[in-house]
Amino acid sequence: MSDALDVTLRLVRAQAALVRRFDSRLGGLHGVSLADFTLLLRLSQAPGGRMRRVDLAEALGVTASGVTRGLAPLERIGLVTREADARDARVAYASLTGTGRRRLREMLVTAEETAAELFAAPALSAEDITRLSSLLTRLGGTGLTGS
Repeated sequence: MSDALDVTLRLVRAQAALVRRFDSRLGGLHGVSLADFTLLLRLSQAPGGRMRRVDLAEALGVTASGVTRGLAPLERIGLVTREADARDARVAYASLTGTGRRRLREMLVTAEETAAELFAAPALSAEDITRLSSLLTRLGGTGLTGS
């Protein structure tokens, strides 16, 4: 097996382990998955806490139908709402509700704690984390803000 394939498979396994860890913590404390949290966080960063669904899909790197499926349970529990465009009925916005903003602040504390535990010394130094971030960025792994 080539080194490139080995690294690729290690990244896939590491990503799966990270998702399981975040899903467990966020699900256990807040009833949401990492995907839900990521969607809510991206919405919170948008002007007015709302985005067109197609733009949200692009920002998250998923399909428009994937965003629709992801938003449905969040709408049912009152964290996001669907808004129609007053000028174009074909355009739909996803908007973070007041409850969604409050709950997201709580989720953010849990996510920060989980990340801090995962990347704590001595397993990884601050230099290791900076280098890993740089390498992942070079592979196209941008953060939610695009950096």
